[in-house]
Amino acid sequence: MRPDHEHAPEDLSLSALMARYVSGQASRIQDGGLTPDLGSEVVLHDPGPAQAIDPRLAWDEAIAALQSNGVKAALPAPGSVPDWRGLVAAQEPALDLAFCAGNFPQMVRNLNLLLQGGTPAPARAFPSTSLAGWAEQVSRKPLPQLLLAAGVLRLAGDFDRAARLLKEHSAEVPAEWQAAWKNEEAAVAWHAGRRDEATALWASCDADHVPALFNRGMAALFQGKPADAVAPLRQAVAKLPESSSWHHLGRLYLTLAEMRR
Repeated sequence: MRPDHEHAPEDLSLSALMARYVSGQASRIQDGGLTPDLGSEVVLHDPGPAQAIDPRLAWDEAIAALQSNGVKAALPAPGSVPDWRGLVAAQEPALDLAFCAGNFPQMVRNLNLLLQGGTPAPARAFPSTSLAGWAEQVSRKPLPQLLLAAGVLRLAGDFDRAARLLKEHSAEVPAEWQAAWKNEEAAVAWHAGRRDEATALWASCDADHVPALFNRGMAALFQGKPADAVAPLRQAVAKLPESSSWHHLGRLYLTLAEMRR
């Protein structure tokens, strides 16, 4: 019988499998082994087509950042979002993924590219009139639905509309949503390529806000500062439940930071 702490590979998410693999590489290096030669070593790779991402699982992780501050709020069901299935399927493999509304860890699915420090494919815009109309309607509802609307627009590559939505309503944000609001503003800036602006916003967030902790570490890792990434990533991973794919992605980023510092 398999011990409770062990899992068959099919029981683990891709992020968990990636974290396990990279953790093993880190342990080997710390024990005196050679740094892996990524040009010739066999690494995790699926030679066939990438497995399709379950839109319902993606949705559960896409709203996780809005459920992390302890404030209960109603969020729409995935079936209510037009073109969500198509938007999920259209996502290019990501590397430097922010923990925010709309994003889901399954977007990080190319381990070889991640280990080599490669450059991900540019985000593709996903034009959808029905999705834009849905975001406009949702933005009129109580928080955090407005943040969700901005996050989905950002995921669709409509950075200008997402930023404008947040700016237009910034004066209305109650104290309990300030950290989450800044996190979403930073995520728009980060994925639009304005990294310094995003880093400054995450640095100004509440120190206990889990998505911002995660993102401070992620940003430091991908800006070439792995030593600065370790502490915030370690804190974020400790606060995230192991059932969350964000926990496993955080472990993966943490292991990379510890290998590179």
